[in-house]
Amino acid sequence: MVKKLKREVGFSGLIFASLGGIIGSGWLFGPLNAAHIAGPLSIFSWLIGAVTILFLGLTYAEVGPLFPRAGAAAHIANVVHGNLLGKIWAWLLFMFYIAIAPVEVIAVLTYANNYIPGLLLDNTGLLSGFGLIAAVVLLGLMFLLNFLGIKRVTQIFTSLGWWKLAVPVLTIIVLVAFSYHPENLHIMHMKENVHGMFVAVASSGIVFSYLGFRQAIELGGESKNPGKHIPLAVIGSIVIGGCLYVALQWAFLVSMPPDQLTQGWTKLSFTGVFGPFAAVAGMLGITWLAVLIYADALISPGGTALVYATSAARAVVANGEVKAGPSFFTKISEGGVPWVGVIVAYVIGCLYFLPFPSWQKLVGFITTISVITYGIGPIVLLQLRRSVPDLKRPFRLWGAHIIAPIAFILSSLVAYWGGLQALSYIFGVLFAILFIYWMVHLLRGKSGDKPLGFKHITWIFPYFIGLWVLSWFGPKVLGGTGNIPFYLSMVLVAILAIICMIWALKVTVPDGRVTDYFAAMDHEGIDL
Repeated sequence: MVKKLKREVGFSGLIFASLGGIIGSGWLFGPLNAAHIAGPLSIFSWLIGAVTILFLGLTYAEVGPLFPRAGAAAHIANVVHGNLLGKIWAWLLFMFYIAIAPVEVIAVLTYANNYIPGLLLDNTGLLSGFGLIAAVVLLGLMFLLNFLGIKRVTQIFTSLGWWKLAVPVLTIIVLVAFSYHPENLHIMHMKENVHGMFVAVASSGIVFSYLGFRQAIELGGESKNPGKHIPLAVIGSIVIGGCLYVALQWAFLVSMPPDQLTQGWTKLSFTGVFGPFAAVAGMLGITWLAVLIYADALISPGGTALVYATSAARAVVANGEVKAGPSFFTKISEGGVPWVGVIVAYVIGCLYFLPFPSWQKLVGFITTISVITYGIGPIVLLQLRRSVPDLKRPFRLWGAHIIAPIAFILSSLVAYWGGLQALSYIFGVLFAILFIYWMVHLLRGKSGDKPLGFKHITWIFPYFIGLWVLSWFGPKVLGGTGNIPFYLSMVLVAILAIICMIWALKVTVPDGRVTDYFAAMDHEGIDL
């Protein structure tokens, strides 16, 4: 008998899974990082990030319920662009999901260093040897909780979700009530310009903070009513998260004592304190709020780490289902726990502490890889509208043929704003994966394997190489040579995105294969 994941997750579990993914370490670190880069314009950075993720979220609100499986995003790429792209996307998603829980653990330990000295190397933000051991143990705890079963885990999501909402809201109200300096919004310096407003979206943790919206989709295979609950959870979590983060950035800017800004926002720092809101509360003498924020610095990122540990295990299952990884990745326990996925995700997650031992370093990597993997959603939406127009859709996006291209352009721009270094790392990994699959295919020869399906992925080469070339010759603020001006480079990225999106829609798998996939889902008794 094949063991399956249990459909025990209700709407509250889904929306708090997404909110739990959105409200994590981002609110504790993002506002200071954004202020360093963009000053008062950082408020608009959060708005740009929210709009970008909302456009992507709208496309996934329609596409997500059509794939109510664990690790749904890997299946989405596989269905429309074939087995090879499905495998490549499965590995990229694998890298992305497994990276989030470690970054949240680093956030917990970064705050904890204030009362357990020695977790970090001096004031560098990097983990010490003791910190690495603590990180491995704490990450293990997050993955062990998965063995409680999805019903109990989502109950934890809901309980933590109310706390994770309450503390930031209380922080906004109290800080502004005690210290309100609207004149801070007029303190501008050369570096804090419009360029910085865009760069901050990708590099300061803004898009990273919004990434959790897709948790509801990844848990679709365990949802009681995926067709109704997934769209509501996706859109609702983005709107709530966006409003909260814009308000947090505003509160941070206007509550800052003016004597701390004599050298502008770029030089603002807090000696020995790795957390802007707790530092401001301490300077204002609101000791109880500082203590509450330090407590939340354990609970909020810890809760997000649990959310992503849960999703990472499902990403491992999806990796096995699309045959990107070994078949034993799909093993499920009697209680519906993907136990192999839990173990694999934990072991690989520990490795992320080595090359990326600080919060800021991991965030840039995660942001770039996330928007690349999310970018497949708008393409899939348009292809499914064409190939299966009569398919039952629990949520049908109005204006999809306008919204989907805009979403793909925005995701491409955020990947571009991540900078040359992050793009080089991601694309190096991507092409290494592609080379390995090509070599394996050549070695197997005509052994009865399915065709490699190279034609269906031809669009990714001009897309990825084009982004990298534009980054290389792009503005110096993104790590480029400066040959292409900032705004011209953004226009070129938008043109590249549209061309590659049209190309991608031309090389999808035959419509009949898509129809067969959904017919097979009906045969399996998977309800939308």
